[in-house]
Amino acid sequence: MTMIRMITAAASAVLVAGCTTMGGGTSDTASSGGARAVLRMADGTEVGRAVATEVNGGIRVSLDASKLPAGPHGAHVHTTGRCDGPDFTTAGGHWNPTNMKHGTQNPMGPHAGDFPNVQVAADGRGKLEMMLPAGTMSGLMDADGAAFVIHAAADDYKTDPSGNSGGRIACGVFERS
Repeated sequence: MTMIRMITAAASAVLVAGCTTMGGGTSDTASSGGARAVLRMADGTEVGRAVATEVNGGIRVSLDASKLPAGPHGAHVHTTGRCDGPDFTTAGGHWNPTNMKHGTQNPMGPHAGDFPNVQVAADGRGKLEMMLPAGTMSGLMDADGAAFVIHAAADDYKTDPSGNSGGRIACGVFERS
């Protein structure tokens, strides 16, 4: 009977270790929690959140914004995790690990961080969800991080480097969640 208990205990230990390795580890997957950015205007007013989650085939980013001017606004992931006001230029250019040109209508594009315009309603709210197929969580959360930026005007989806989308009106630094 003692031998059966020892074999059962050893088998249980192997199964538990296998389950722990399968579900955990250090890889960036949807189960790792992803990253979240709280978006703020230059005056510090919170205007939304962007959530990034690595999934099969890229990174899914969802945006939930409020208190923004009505109309279409360019929205992009930017290369640097800094959002110093008043103009948020410290966020750098659009996230572009594949060295493409800007825009989905540019034959040499798009950047990995290019999004469709976020349509903001008269009540100041806008939502958007996008899959970034060229991205990985480790690339997004590299040594200098990344930010999510909302621009003042609509993106034309073709003009390099930023789609003529105007100044940066809101910015949030991605932090692991």
